[in-house]
Amino acid sequence: MKKIEAIIRKTKFTEVKEALLEADIEWFSYTEVRGVGKTRQERIYRGVIYGTDIIERLMLTIVVRDQNAQRTIDAILTAAQTGEVGDGRIFVSEVEETYRIRTGERGDITLYQHA
Repeated sequence: MKKIEAIIRKTKFTEVKEALLEADIEWFSYTEVRGVGKTRQERIYRGVIYGTDIIERLMLTIVVRDQNAQRTIDAILTAAQTGEVGDGRIFVSEVEETYRIRTGERGDITLYQHA
């Protein structure tokens, strides 16, 4: 199993969510995060100048079976990309085990709904 953590722009959340649903990803969690980036640029929004060194983003956390990892990554890449500085990052790591608390089941079956 793989754990995919993606840091994306807040403005791209709806597009990424829809892309994940189309890729048959049934569940993921997300949190608001802030980070400090190396690239320094000034942006003007509605007449106000602001820096891009401190940026607010969302972090999505998704655990998937190995065979679903690449299509999950591709969905995020396609939906989240604007081509500008600050589009985000995707981190992929191994997950050794999962447990369903309600039933005590373990393994990748815990990632999906069943009766």
